[in-house]
Amino acid sequence: MGPRSRERRAGAVQNTNDSSALSKRSLAARGYVQDPFAALLVPGAARRAPLIHRGYYVRARAVRHCVRAFLEQIGAPQAALRAQILSLGAGFDSLYFRLKTAGRLARAAVWEVDFPEVARRKAERIGETPELCALTGPFQRGEPASALCFESADYCILGLDLRQLQRVEEALGAAGLDAASPTLLLAEAVLTYLEPESAAALIAWAAQRFPNALFVVYEQMRPQDAFGQCMLQHFRQLNSPLHGLERFPDVEAQRRRFLQAGWTACGAVDMNEFYHCFLPAEERRRVENIEPFDEFEEWHLKCAHYFILAASRGDTLSHTLVFPSSEAFPRVNPASPSGLFPASVVSSEGQVPNLKRYGHASVFLSPDVILSAGGFGEQEGRHCRVSQFHLLSRDCDSEWKGSQIGSCGTGVQWDGRLYHTMTRLSESRVLILGGRLSPVSPALGVLQLHFFKSEDNNTEDLKVTITKAGRKDDSTLCCWRHSTTEVSCQNQEYLFVYGGRSVVEPVLSDWHFLHVGTMAWVRIPVEGEVPEARHSHSACTWQGGALIAGGLGASEEPLNSVLFLRPISCGFLWESVDIQPPITPRYSHTAHVLNGKLLLVGGIWIHSSSFPGVTVINLTTGLSSEYQIDTTYVPWPLMLHNHTSILLPEEQQLLLLGGGGNCFSFGTYFNPHTVTLDLSSLSAGQ
Repeated sequence: MGPRSRERRAGAVQNTNDSSALSKRSLAARGYVQDPFAALLVPGAARRAPLIHRGYYVRARAVRHCVRAFLEQIGAPQAALRAQILSLGAGFDSLYFRLKTAGRLARAAVWEVDFPEVARRKAERIGETPELCALTGPFQRGEPASALCFESADYCILGLDLRQLQRVEEALGAAGLDAASPTLLLAEAVLTYLEPESAAALIAWAAQRFPNALFVVYEQMRPQDAFGQCMLQHFRQLNSPLHGLERFPDVEAQRRRFLQAGWTACGAVDMNEFYHCFLPAEERRRVENIEPFDEFEEWHLKCAHYFILAASRGDTLSHTLVFPSSEAFPRVNPASPSGLFPASVVSSEGQVPNLKRYGHASVFLSPDVILSAGGFGEQEGRHCRVSQFHLLSRDCDSEWKGSQIGSCGTGVQWDGRLYHTMTRLSESRVLILGGRLSPVSPALGVLQLHFFKSEDNNTEDLKVTITKAGRKDDSTLCCWRHSTTEVSCQNQEYLFVYGGRSVVEPVLSDWHFLHVGTMAWVRIPVEGEVPEARHSHSACTWQGGALIAGGLGASEEPLNSVLFLRPISCGFLWESVDIQPPITPRYSHTAHVLNGKLLLVGGIWIHSSSFPGVTVINLTTGLSSEYQIDTTYVPWPLMLHNHTSILLPEEQQLLLLGGGGNCFSFGTYFNPHTVTLDLSSLSAGQ
């Protein structure tokens, strides 16, 4: 790489600081963290989305956890040497001012290193802000050609390129950093922007230079899966590519990286584990109630692709258990794969509109027509709540073809709901239950879709009208992320609506029965232990009852229970299905029953570092097995959450429709194609 390329890339990396600083300011403004200094350091304001707030919150709390562990370990009043904090790539972070206000720098000092332009801008901002100068005390500014940009009794800012280690070491020594003193090195999203050789040299240099130190790193990992690919592509487009992820793809590889570089102890966790194990439950509840939120899949995926690591050296710090093992977050890795389900793109669809959306619902309208409605996706060149209906039709040659239609007539229009359910009542009628317009606006009312064909009976000319169903004052269903299952009791057909979430309740445990013939809500006795509340679970009709699997529970942790609502003489009975080996907790998946086996397709899980394929559960024996999806002939990435799926039992195939999500700050991704899974190997293994 030539000098000009290096300069352009350095500039791009510096721009990530500006974006990060604005996110931290927004984080503090919304009350996630107490940081009055973020607004003083960063001019301007930007209101970030709740998903961004959560991501920056868990990052801030993880770093704070490590800083506190360090200061508590070496902060005894009788300590002979003062503690040192060396923040690499510090940007406009306010750590010094927060520690100074909290009285944590009586026997400690802070050094910061960043690109010269960033360091100079920060020094200037501090110098022109009286509230900040009052905390630093008397200070001096370095000469324009000097690496020293700001210096007070306990705070120093240096403008340096971390790739030039000899100059970094000389400048730090001149600025009073004592290699013999206990030192905390911080690198938040820094090493990954360095070329692998430069990052390795920095890690080894720190191990050799500081005999009594703690090195804390926060950065990205897991580049192989769909979310990881979107993350890599995002940073490539910003001209600040992430380096070293292929070589160090997970926390185990990162641990080995530091141990082999001379650090004597090392612990690391992903951010899902940190959030659930190292934050008090009361604090998690506070954060989860700050603002409306409904992007759980993207939140868990973001946390699965970032880690916090603490490597240590020296007698004082090598026994510091920054991340002690916890049984509160057990790893539940899936069993070794029993086989593969080959995936392929539905061949004809490339010539017609694609189903690029998520949070939608799909249902068979007739044996050769699949209807998908609602969700968030692409429509007329923009991202929005989709109002057009998507039809996937199979012709006489068994080729699938997609088309889009809108509602006609002057009556009710599609309201843009997502996370609803659809149930086929006949070839011309579909029932829509629940859904939301936003996390604070449920989709009110039950809708019926009425389909009719043109005079030549051509499916492509299918038209739809929308009507309100049920009573106008019916407020029974104001939920989303629920399930609707066809069940039967005493020769009567019902729709069993279970779980979900609402504006008032973050997770629901109640259920309702809708009589199909009268479209009236009825009460039916249900015996047995009431299941744990959940949303984003799956539900299948089986033996007149309903199979409920997985879901997200009240603590925002995935569940692995499988329940059967079994018909009995006087109503229904809740039963738990015993499964061996236990399945990995998951949610946002789809499910089907095929030949006495329950198939759980895709979804999100956080208790395993692998990514979900298809879990197969024998409903007679309770034995579970895992099948990977062979995506060799499918454009990658393929995101298997917020999707729908349609089972074709005679063909031994499964159609995967839509799916994707908002990938943190990396952009929104929609699966571009409808995909077919070949399930024939499942029958062959019977």
